[in-house]
Amino acid sequence: MPNDLVLVTGAGGFIGGHLVSDLRRSGQRVRAVDVKPLDEWYQTFPDVDNRQLDLRERAACDAASAGAREIYNLACDMGGMGFIETHKAECMLSVLINTHMLMAARDPGSSRYFYSSSACVYAADKQTRADVDPLREGDAYPAMPEDGYGWEKLFSERMCRHFYEDFGLETRIARYHNVYGPHGTYDGGREKAPAAICRKLIAAQLGKQTEIEVWGDGEQSRSFTYITDCLHGTRAILASDIREPINLGSDELVTINQLIDIVEDIAGVKFKRRYKLDAPKGVRGRCSDNTMIKAKLGWAPSITLRDGMEKTYRWIYEEMVMPADKRRAYA
Repeated sequence: MPNDLVLVTGAGGFIGGHLVSDLRRSGQRVRAVDVKPLDEWYQTFPDVDNRQLDLRERAACDAASAGAREIYNLACDMGGMGFIETHKAECMLSVLINTHMLMAARDPGSSRYFYSSSACVYAADKQTRADVDPLREGDAYPAMPEDGYGWEKLFSERMCRHFYEDFGLETRIARYHNVYGPHGTYDGGREKAPAAICRKLIAAQLGKQTEIEVWGDGEQSRSFTYITDCLHGTRAILASDIREPINLGSDELVTINQLIDIVEDIAGVKFKRRYKLDAPKGVRGRCSDNTMIKAKLGWAPSITLRDGMEKTYRWIYEEMVMPADKRRAYA
């Protein structure tokens, strides 16, 4: 079919790599773009148009989007709380990517544009308790998002809205809530809590240690979304008529201590916890309210944290312990 190309930006990252894989399985013709060299991508596929481009530059965005019917813009500079609290300016520079990608999508007339936003857009004063009320989409205003990364995401959401209003570009926005799973970062400083906890427990086992370090007091709370739920929701939102930002996240709220309990049970181990109270820890509590997505799509993320963490733990364990030729895929 003419004009059947689907573009995924940030395709060398965790969610982007899984999205490319999912689109391929459903028979889509895919172009995958990332700023990293191909040998640093989390997943690559030989039957995909893989390109290394810096999408902070307008010409690169024009080249990436040429001929694309649908665009999934997942590209940004981000990581876990340890990264975004110490790289605020770098995170905000991602606004160049969405700005230039929107302009590139508008000019040739792409039919649909998806923007991956974040729960970090939500107002800080609504996330001060561990037993937080689930965050509804309207809770992003009055604006008080996560400094740096959250402000960039909130501003880019507004750009998507105005590109629809002014130019008719059909934009869709999902606010991701702590997406995790296999084939993600588990060390190096950009990892999020589920992967970091798995790595710490595995490293402690291998090193015959008796304790692990926990950032904060362990009572900060979050909801975590397994990657396959994220993929299903992402594609459903792009295909829908939902023009306003919408939560894409689990509503299963746990504390970090409870998350550690789950991983310890999966691993069959128990460690003493050493709490690092001065470490980056973000808001006190954050959980997705799924009222809108249930009403609009008749669906919401449903994979339990226990099931998702078991697959994530097994994948990280094999990455850290087993030779490459003996590893299995967990999805």
